[in-house]
Amino acid sequence: MREEHSAVQQSGALDGVRPSLQELVALRQSVARRHAVRRGQHGAVGIAPSAVRGRGMEYAESREYVAGDDARHIDWKLSARTGHTHTKLFQAERERVTLIVADTSPRLYFGTRVRFKSVQAARAGAVAAWMAQRQGDRVGALRGSGSETPVAPAGGSRGVLKVLDALSRWYAQVPAEDGGLDAALQRSARLLRPGSRLVVLADPASVAQIPLPRWSGLAQHLEVVLLLQVDPLELAPPHGVLPFLAQGQRVELDLDSESARLRWHQAFVAPLQQLLATLPGRRIQVHVLACDDASDAWLAPVPVGEMR
Repeated sequence: MREEHSAVQQSGALDGVRPSLQELVALRQSVARRHAVRRGQHGAVGIAPSAVRGRGMEYAESREYVAGDDARHIDWKLSARTGHTHTKLFQAERERVTLIVADTSPRLYFGTRVRFKSVQAARAGAVAAWMAQRQGDRVGALRGSGSETPVAPAGGSRGVLKVLDALSRWYAQVPAEDGGLDAALQRSARLLRPGSRLVVLADPASVAQIPLPRWSGLAQHLEVVLLLQVDPLELAPPHGVLPFLAQGQRVELDLDSESARLRWHQAFVAPLQQLLATLPGRRIQVHVLACDDASDAWLAPVPVGEMR
């Protein structure tokens, strides 16, 4: 049912069918009215986030060992090569990484209101990227592909634009090769350091296939934000005969039938309900985003007194 359902109207250059880089860039305005992260200032009273996120383990350079240096950081290769003991120096990690993971399952390339779920996913990912950049993070992206190199995390607008370019390509059409959301999450876990933010754009059915312990493991070390893409038709189908176009052929589904409606519920509604009941308790931030929602609807509302 799901495969046929996702094939509706996949051809044609219609608005809302394919995301454009231009519209993803324009979503910067939806974030611009939100205040940037306030930095600590001399003489200020109260708590403000620090630009430094800990000592970090990003290698900076090596120098000759002196008394008092941590022996655990001895650069053994350089010491052997030069004949003198050297120690490694590490610099503080000043920018958190926000990694956007894109589910590119065929289920997403479908929509009945305003835009496809795939387009909404790209737009929500763009909002997340612009927000991360505004908060001082480096932004990267990847999908479940064994052949495509992830977008390496980078800071500033240039880093965001690389992510937006990838999202506009990934969600333009169903990729020829897709290893699935599980492969993307496994790759993310290997790439990210503790304290990083993981933003997952996915269909509920894709998320439901991931074992719950995997989500718990990610949430132990990362801030995990899950943006579930849904279509209003999936959650509240009409009664009557519903026509579909699948692989060029017309298919009709009788949704007056109790058995058909039960199968529909099990395919679309039940997985979403189960995720909403289990994931928040595992420290996952879960947001449901319908095709006709504003693409920044999942962000916390801005207090009226802080709007620009």
